[in-house]
Amino acid sequence: MELSKYELANIYGGGFKYGIAIGIGAVITFIIGVIDGYLRPLKCNR
Repeated sequence: MELSKYELANIYGGGFKYGIAIGIGAVITFIIGVIDGYLRPLKCNR
């Protein structure tokens, strides 16, 4: 049985989505940066 091009276009994979992983990583990095800046404030080097 062969699928038509329309049916093939409507198939969604259940694999790992990189966009979600990048978003979660960005949020975690931001939260760590805020906590680090609060606990260890550094002065500017100017």
